[in-house]
Amino acid sequence: MNKSVRTTRTLAVSTSAVVLLTLGACSDGDFDLSRQFGADPYLPEPTNDIMPDMKVASVVGWEDGETPTVPDGLTITPYAQDLGNPRTVHTLPNGDVLVVQSQGPSGKPLNRPKDYIRGWIMSMAHGSGGGNPPETNKITLLRDTNRDGEVDERSDLLTGLASPFGVAWIDDTLYVATTEAVISYPYELGQAQISEQPTLVTPLPGGPINHHWTKDLALSPDGEMLYASVGSNSNVVERGLEAEKGRAAIWEIDRETGASRVYASGLRNPNGLTFHPETGELWTVVNERDELGPNLVPDYMTSVEEDGFYGWPWSYYGDHVDERVMPRRPDMVEQAISPDYALSSHVAALGLTFSNDSALPEEYANGAFIGEHGSWNRDQFNGYHVVYVPFENGEPAGMPQEVVTGFLDGDEARGRPVGVGIDGTGALLVADDSGNTVWRVAAADGSTTDEVIGTDRVSTAEAGGAVSSSEDNSTSSEGSAVAGSDSEASSRASAADEPVTSSEQSDSEQPTDSDASMSDSQSSDTNADASVGDQSSGSATEPSQTDIAPAVLPEGTVDAAPEEAQ
Repeated sequence: MNKSVRTTRTLAVSTSAVVLLTLGACSDGDFDLSRQFGADPYLPEPTNDIMPDMKVASVVGWEDGETPTVPDGLTITPYAQDLGNPRTVHTLPNGDVLVVQSQGPSGKPLNRPKDYIRGWIMSMAHGSGGGNPPETNKITLLRDTNRDGEVDERSDLLTGLASPFGVAWIDDTLYVATTEAVISYPYELGQAQISEQPTLVTPLPGGPINHHWTKDLALSPDGEMLYASVGSNSNVVERGLEAEKGRAAIWEIDRETGASRVYASGLRNPNGLTFHPETGELWTVVNERDELGPNLVPDYMTSVEEDGFYGWPWSYYGDHVDERVMPRRPDMVEQAISPDYALSSHVAALGLTFSNDSALPEEYANGAFIGEHGSWNRDQFNGYHVVYVPFENGEPAGMPQEVVTGFLDGDEARGRPVGVGIDGTGALLVADDSGNTVWRVAAADGSTTDEVIGTDRVSTAEAGGAVSSSEDNSTSSEGSAVAGSDSEASSRASAADEPVTSSEQSDSEQPTDSDASMSDSQSSDTNADASVGDQSSGSATEPSQTDIAPAVLPEGTVDAAPEEAQ
């Protein structure tokens, strides 16, 4: 990047930011962040200031030859550059890597003065370092033909998508989660491009607000179900609960029929969906709420329970009530599950992958890598790195360790990490959406895996062989975990096939199968009376299903299951 452009941009940003930064009420410079890691984080008393604390890192990009920093025993190199806001990486069973690039949709309505300020901050914090922005909203294929850690072939697999984020592959089908729907394409491994029109699997809650627009995707260990993350439409329901239908949740989708339901709720902005390779449990990282002070609320990593409720918007970390949310719902607070592992406040965790069976050194053999995009609403930066959390027996078991750093340079950001994954040789990949680069972190001794381990770890026995060859070598613990989850997945599929409908629902645009967690208010006076549906066992009534935002699908999209969608 041109130095004069960098200097001019930095001066402009610094001058404009002074007014905002002086509005922050309290300093967090002396706060011990280590108190907010793990299962029992320290939670200070909330504050409610006119304006939250802010410190925004302006994006300047990477100079030629600059790279992030990694510890001894590791090496880091650019795997692909000149990308267009890479968000996630996904390794196919043949070792090809898909890089999903996207920007959020435009046109979101701004209802409060804070929304205009936040929009300005986000535009600065999500910049691409100056210059002409590259093409985005596409999926690029990277191929390392000889497994030497360098890309030999590169092609744009799909272009013109609606803010894509998550992908999954099985049975010669590529599934893509855009900001509005899960769609699918016929795709055989080895293809460099896709020319076929997409097929609609299921719509997802979309615009016009679409406050949290990223929709991640994961394939179940038995290959039957897809899981899609849908973030909230607000910080804490300031737009009313009607705007949160089917949001702050993880959806379960039958990939064959498109039947869908809310699998877990109360998760403000979940991303990084992935299944633990030993236990078969679904895990996610979640961005918690803002405007309660610089040290509330800690973002977190957690396993996800079926029908689990995790507190948003009424509470956080179990029974810690958010006093801003009215009317109070002590019944929902009582049900709220406390997450497994706090990552500290406002790190903006967006990526998660497990290290099991990778080619990285022994100290990274059993744990989770987490991409932390970085804070903007503290007066001291937090995040802006990739951390590693060790696991034992399928659970977090230690403090986070910094693995990839150097994204920050003073008050400037060279880049910001998002999605993480393991490539076809067993190295760690990091999507840097502001640096427009995918970084490759490998063992310094050049170790690689004997076989490719794809992102979608599907059991051969359960999925009829349409998996990575590395799964043939699955351990007995992995096999038993998958077998144990099969009957559960089957029962969930049966539940998803029983649609919950509404007379208000649009036949042409709304999924009738979604068992959304937000219920209609019985009061006609205010949206604030709408509530999360009863999640207690043995409930005699189902939560009502009302309209969710329609999906705007790509031209030529074919309905996968017209009978089920009517």
